[in-house]
Amino acid sequence: MKKGLFALLSLILVVALAACGSKNAEDKPAAGGENKGTEAATPVTLTVGATAVPHAEILKHIQPALEKEGVKLEIKEFSDYVQPNVQTFQKQLDANFFQHKPYLDDENKTRNMDLVPVVAVHVEPLGAYSKKVKSVDELKDGAVVGIPNDKTNGGRALSLLAKNGLIKLKQDNMIQATVKDIVENPKNIKIKELDAAMLPRQLDQFDLAVINTNYALDSGIDPVKEALFMEDKDNPYANILVARPDNKDSDAIKKLAAALTSDDVKKFIEDKYKGAVIPAF
Repeated sequence: MKKGLFALLSLILVVALAACGSKNAEDKPAAGGENKGTEAATPVTLTVGATAVPHAEILKHIQPALEKEGVKLEIKEFSDYVQPNVQTFQKQLDANFFQHKPYLDDENKTRNMDLVPVVAVHVEPLGAYSKKVKSVDELKDGAVVGIPNDKTNGGRALSLLAKNGLIKLKQDNMIQATVKDIVENPKNIKIKELDAAMLPRQLDQFDLAVINTNYALDSGIDPVKEALFMEDKDNPYANILVARPDNKDSDAIKKLAAALTSDDVKKFIEDKYKGAVIPAF
């Protein structure tokens, strides 16, 4: 009798231990240290470089939606046009959002980089501003005019001045135009080249300055109301999301690109910037 009872108790103990072992095996993470459910819930972090206005503002707008899709967006703001590309190329950033393709092409060539455009997001028409005159006709002989000192935006500014009759270039719409390409200058204006970010801060030192819209907005200037003249809305200078060849097709970058060109972002740009920034999609 005792032997039978002992055998029964032994059998129950073996079954219980086996059940515990099976449960522990099920709870144990899969190979690699994470179970599938935890891995799927872990967000991917994207660090994106951007100038403050409007680029960082647009990125901040889409942060909540991206987080719901498993992408944690970290935004690093810059006040210059050089470091965002350099840091993206050096993998300190995953992507950047601040420039148009002609500028990217020139930087790739100049700095021996291979960054690539992912998607076009918006256009910022270049504008001419002044604290001294209210129209081009008021500019006096020998007026000092400021333009960006980088190749593409400098050429773009000269083309805008030419279109509005202040100068004449060798050819119309010369993206890479320099002051050496000026063939007529009826008002004898003096062109002064300055870092693009500095132009709105130094506006009172010029009779007229051609300023990038992002820097104008960042300085509290209303391009729609204050520009003496601006580029046409249809131009080849759409601002783009930029990445590297090794990550441009990643799921996270694709989700970021889709968010930047969503109907929600289109409405955000139209409502917030009221024509100073224009959706390019």
